[in-house]
Amino acid sequence: MDLLPQQLKAVTLTHVRYRPGDQFGHFLAWISLVPVFISLGGFVSHFLFRRELQGIFFGIGLVISQFINEFIKTSVEQARPETCTLLEACDSHGWPSSHSQFMFFFATYFSLMGCKGIGFWFGLRSRWIMNLLHWSLAVVTMYSRVYLGYHTVAQVFAGATLGAVVGGSWFWVVNSVLYPYFPMIEESVLGRWLYVKDTSHIPDVLKFEYDNARAARKDMDSAKSD
Repeated sequence: MDLLPQQLKAVTLTHVRYRPGDQFGHFLAWISLVPVFISLGGFVSHFLFRRELQGIFFGIGLVISQFINEFIKTSVEQARPETCTLLEACDSHGWPSSHSQFMFFFATYFSLMGCKGIGFWFGLRSRWIMNLLHWSLAVVTMYSRVYLGYHTVAQVFAGATLGAVVGGSWFWVVNSVLYPYFPMIEESVLGRWLYVKDTSHIPDVLKFEYDNARAARKDMDSAKSD
């Protein structure tokens, strides 16, 4: 008696297929993993080493966006293109594209942070460079999902539109509704235990931390010499 199921389901987090010998497809397969790198590498390391409230709520917004995506997908139940058979991806729905939604949420929110001067900015030129980088990644990621056969054009544009709308809306919620509560979160028992902080009121965080780190080292050297 065969106890194994007839069809197995794969974990699709990093399960990206491309045609053998297609170097451009290989490149786009890696590009389509950018949301995974951002989630696991960017936001996890940010919480471990930075613990900024702006970054934490940025990450929470991305999680909310993905829940919205899954709710819409399971409600609409629009199939992926016919190429899903080769990709072994027909067991999941395609509208809207979660990759496109993730990247356009990220690009929209990041751009709005830059416009408000929140985060590490080295001036207007670097702000434009960073905006160009993450919007380029968003567009290429969207294109990769169509090229690799995981989505139709309509599905990736739906995801991109929803991501931009949710990203802009969540930025407004965080910086208009929740921001007045940041000091209370900082001073709460949990906030003090986790060392969470808000530096969005500091114009140049990088220079601020650099100056304070140097000053602390000089004070320590002076104390040792005494």
